Amino acid sequence: MTVSRREFLQTTMAGAAVALAANSVIGADTIADVLIDTNVSLGAWPFRQEVLSTTAALTEKLRTYNVTQAWAGSFEALLHKDISSVNVRLAEECAKQKTMLVPVGAINPMLPGWEEDLRRCVEVHHMPGIRLHPNYHGYKLSDPVFKQLLGVATERGLFVQIAVIMEEERTIHPLVNVPPTDTTPLLDVLKTTPGARVQLLNAFRTMKGEPVLKLAASGVRFEIAMLEGVAGIANLLEKFPLDCLCFGSHAPFFYFESAQLKLGESALGEAQRRAVRTQNALKFSRAVMS
Repeated sequence: MTVSRREFLQTTMAGAAVALAANSVIGADTIADVLIDTNVSLGAWPFRQEVLSTTAALTEKLRTYNVTQAWAGSFEALLHKDISSVNVRLAEECAKQKTMLVPVGAINPMLPGWEEDLRRCVEVHHMPGIRLHPNYHGYKLSDPVFKQLLGVATERGLFVQIAVIMEEERTIHPLVNVPPTDTTPLLDVLKTTPGARVQLLNAFRTMKGEPVLKLAASGVRFEIAMLEGVAGIANLLEKFPLDCLCFGSHAPFFYFESAQLKLGESALGEAQRRAVRTQNALKFSRAVMS
């Protein structure tokens, strides 16, 4: 039986919605409080062996912390030239986990045929979004090809995740010394792409202050994987719009517990906690389906 992309997305989100309803009974301050992780990756990190390098090990860890859904990209997308095959493997791995892992396909607009790769993400793999790595793939957000890609993705109803960095500059391999993605041009591109849904991943290592607030004011979402400092989430939310912050762990590159502890050590109200843990991601994804 052929399943449409809309039916796939509705089924995928249903598990998280049920868990969210259960959470209202359990209580937000217990370990049973559910999570949607918007930033995990499958496959092998090119430069070291990860403890949770297999999909089975990663999902087992996520379930330990009541993650009901995780948006998964692929480490292979960084250096592989055959992006189509990368996305096939990603979709197959996610399908083995039923509704827990949501595949977020990679697109490299510097390679020929990227439009076909994007079409397959939508029509073949039924993916709700795509994940971009501009710094690894050699383009800037000011380049016309990014504007074109964002426009096509938006027309297709996809959200777009942009990885600002994948690892800190202190640990990066010297032969792959990629700089952080410069997000400065993003505001202008968004003005010419109405309805674009964008989330920045691993942004808080290099982005702070006014640039972050301006992008959030324009509707760009962020996640907490590289947010540092004591009471980091609570301090950020003093000025940052609550509905633009999602949970993200960057597992397995980072220990999942790092992101989990950031929620626990910040003094958040129940509404704030639920928004960051689950509700903001649900709203972001449902907007795509509408």
